[in-house]
Amino acid sequence: MNADRTDQIWDPLSDSREDRRRAERQPKTPQSTSPSYRLAYADDDFLCRDELRPVRLQLELLKPEMILTEAGIRSTVVMFGGARIPEPGKAPWAAKNETQAKNLTAAAKYYEEARSFARLCSTHSQSKEAREFVVVTGGGPGVMEAGNRGAHDVGAKSIGLNVVLPHEQAPNAYVTPELSLNFHYFAIRKMHFLMRAKAITIFPGGFGTLDELFESLTLIQTKRMEHVPLILFGSEFWNSIVDFQALADFGTIAPEDLDLLRFVDTADEAWAIIERHYGL
Repeated sequence: MNADRTDQIWDPLSDSREDRRRAERQPKTPQSTSPSYRLAYADDDFLCRDELRPVRLQLELLKPEMILTEAGIRSTVVMFGGARIPEPGKAPWAAKNETQAKNLTAAAKYYEEARSFARLCSTHSQSKEAREFVVVTGGGPGVMEAGNRGAHDVGAKSIGLNVVLPHEQAPNAYVTPELSLNFHYFAIRKMHFLMRAKAITIFPGGFGTLDELFESLTLIQTKRMEHVPLILFGSEFWNSIVDFQALADFGTIAPEDLDLLRFVDTADEAWAIIERHYGL
């Protein structure tokens, strides 16, 4: 070890950054500016090659895990739901016709229930040093915004797991900045939604929400994850969209599989289910 470093703790991250700075300070020659000369971890073109997909998957799993662990977050309450559901009093931005506008305007009640539910979860979370029952959403608008906003209302932290989409998408303003995460791979994002989940709530939504519902339901049904409360907000909506009883009657699911689902219409009903399940 060099004499001038005997009293220091070796920091590989600092050394890696210094190596990168040294490379950037080198004279610009055909050799030093060749893509082949770039440090592998500093070469975006290299890291984005198809052959590096396993590495990118690992990094996308590891980075959020490290951030959430370092933040001390032990458990979460997941809030899935439609991005198109507006805040009460605001026009539905995604409506394509009068029928959709009417339906989405009426669905604004779910924005308010999501916000209220997140306040209940976050108030309890604050009593647990913001380590347990932390609200996590997809980080976008609609129900997701309502969830992060409810946590923000009571001064609590909340998580936003955004995903890169073909159309413009950005985190809502209520996600805690240091817990605002972004994903390329839907599969890794789903893992992070469920790895710490103590409860899963599903509000009315579209294809993405249905995907999240059935992914979560299948994992619980097959015992690949803990049997946590899986709560569907809006009994009228869900019973009109999916005939769960018909699946049991037909025989493609067991009758007892219906017990995995709980239907509610208010934030208080949902929080009461969680309280009873965990004896809070």
